[in-house]
Amino acid sequence: MAIKHFLQFNDLNRDEFEHVFQRAHWIKNQFKAYQQYWPLQDRTLVMIFEKASTRTRLSFEAGMQQLGGSAIYLNTRDSQLGRGEPVEDAAQVISRMSDIVMIRTFEQEIIERFAANSRVPVINGLTNEYHPCQIMADIFTYIEHRGSIKGKTVAWIGDSNNVCNTWLQAAEVLDFNVHVSTPPGYEVEPERANLYGTDHFEVFADPMDAAEGADLVTTDVWTSMGFEAENEERMRDFADWQVDADMMRVAAKDALFMHCLPAHRGEEVSADVIDGKQSVVWDEAENRLHTQKALMEYLLLGKV
Repeated sequence: MAIKHFLQFNDLNRDEFEHVFQRAHWIKNQFKAYQQYWPLQDRTLVMIFEKASTRTRLSFEAGMQQLGGSAIYLNTRDSQLGRGEPVEDAAQVISRMSDIVMIRTFEQEIIERFAANSRVPVINGLTNEYHPCQIMADIFTYIEHRGSIKGKTVAWIGDSNNVCNTWLQAAEVLDFNVHVSTPPGYEVEPERANLYGTDHFEVFADPMDAAEGADLVTTDVWTSMGFEAENEERMRDFADWQVDADMMRVAAKDALFMHCLPAHRGEEVSADVIDGKQSVVWDEAENRLHTQKALMEYLLLGKV
C-alpha cells in the first residue's frame, strides 16, 4: 500500500471518508462493549507537539493503545527539533523508528515538509491553517445524531480560522453547504483554505442570517492560539458574533450545536446553548477518539 498522509481534509475522498466513518462506528461499538480489538499490535505512533493540547494528545495516545499499539509523546522543546534540527532530517529519523506520526504545530508548511521526507503516514493534529481530525469527528457526530450530512447546511459563526477552513474543505468533499459569518476584517481567505470554488459556501454579514434554517451551528474561540496579543481587540470585534439562544431559534428546529473546545462561556457561546439540549459537544469530543482510531487503521492497513 502506498503511503497516504492526512494533512488536510481533502487528502481523502468521499469514498474513503465513508469507509472511515463506518469503521469508526464499528470500533466505537467494540469499545463500548469492552471488546478488545488490537489490529495495530506492535505498531508505534509518534506524537510531535509544538502547540499545547488536551483532546488531541489524549485521543491519539489512548486511541493507539486501545488498538494494541504504543504512543510516544515528543514535545519540540524537549527534542532536537527545538534546537534547530531541520524538519527534513527529523522526519527521516523518526519515520525509520515508528509506523505513523501525528504532528500538532504552527505553519502547514512544517507538516508538509515533514511528510515529504517521511517513510510512514503523517497526520495533521492541528496547524494554523487546518484541523482535519476535528472536522472528521464533527461530521461523524452529525451522522450519529441526524444521518447523512449531504445537502445539509452548517452555519459557521466567528473567526475564519483553521477549523472554519476545514469545514469549507469538507463541504466540497462531502457535498454540503456552509454559511459563514465573520466580523469585518476576519473574512475567509479562499487561498488559505485551499478552495478553488465557492459552490459550497456563502458569506453573510449578519450572523443571524447565516444561522437561519441551518442544520448545524458551530463556532470556536474568538482568540485562537498564537493570537493572544489581539485578545482585547477581538473581544470588541466579535461581540455580536456570540451563538446564543436567539440564534439557535432561527436555525432549523432540530439543529445541533457544536464547538471544538475549549469553550469560553459568555464569549463565543452562551452557557445555555453549550449546556443545552441541542449541544452535542461532549459526543463531539469523544468522537475524536473513535474517528482517529479508524483513520490510523485505514492509513496503516487500508480498507479492513
